[in-house]
Amino acid sequence: MTTPPDPSVPPRPADPPGGDLDPALVPVAMALPVLSPSAAALRAQRLRLVGIALMCGAVACFACIDTTAKYLGRHFDILEVSWARYVSALVLALLVFNPVTRPGLLRTRRPALQIGRSALLLSTTLLNFGALKYLQLDQALAITFSAPLMVAALAGPMLGERIGPRRWAAIVVGLVGVMLVLQPGFGSVHPAALMSLLSAVCASFYAIATRVLSRWDSDATTLFYSNLLGVLLLTPAMPFVWTTPTDPLLIGLMIMFGGFGSLGHFLLIVAHRHTPASILSPFSYSQLLWATTLGFVVFGDVPNRWTLAGAAVVIASGLYLVHRERVRRAR
Repeated sequence: MTTPPDPSVPPRPADPPGGDLDPALVPVAMALPVLSPSAAALRAQRLRLVGIALMCGAVACFACIDTTAKYLGRHFDILEVSWARYVSALVLALLVFNPVTRPGLLRTRRPALQIGRSALLLSTTLLNFGALKYLQLDQALAITFSAPLMVAALAGPMLGERIGPRRWAAIVVGLVGVMLVLQPGFGSVHPAALMSLLSAVCASFYAIATRVLSRWDSDATTLFYSNLLGVLLLTPAMPFVWTTPTDPLLIGLMIMFGGFGSLGHFLLIVAHRHTPASILSPFSYSQLLWATTLGFVVFGDVPNRWTLAGAAVVIASGLYLVHRERVRRAR
């Protein structure tokens, strides 16, 4: 099948009349490296492996965020933990880009949507950190994995995307997997699991808002507003919940908090620059492996069979949605 031309690559200049190459261009043409088909395939494979490695590194950073939040939540109020995460991320963002060096950074064409999206992200953060205070890392993450399923369900009515019966079936099966983790009626999971489920709901609406905003504002503008609004909304509450950290470890974790997020998103961006999203998506679920490992090493938590079974169902449903997306795009 013929590969369509990449619109980002400028078209090759037309040959001069008669089909002969311009003599002035002969030295330049001879100096250009020519890759054999096997060498080009080897280079593409190497780039895919680099992208996969970067993706795994990104989700490892995201698992470190949850681990840090759970650890700090044992010593500080959740509002203070969330505030530390937003402040450290905003400071790092200002070091890279700020309104002084980039005058158009604060210019947005959809201010109401920017504020709404940032509020959804803040709600997702507060609910997730609150749930992590009581749940194991693997439990909270298994429930959070339902967010892509909700995005797929919401993409139909909100974005006008067509959802076929197979994708609907995968969404329903994935939600059944979430119910396995929650175990309703068995009483073995903390009620905070509902906070994790609400966090996934907010995250799905946040993802939809991000898709819409990508058509209007730059990624830098959207990222800056996300951190700025979080700091502005949480700072007034600090005098009422503030506990001054004295342990150097806790201070260091608060400072590193935003670093994990910034590094994770940076690795994610570079990974997508090297490798198609359809190849990277399945490896995002390796975050569960990182979360399970960190939960055992830091907190001594061992996942139960219900969590593992539910997570397997949710991940399988997500992978099937990725497969159906590949089929749809191929058609």
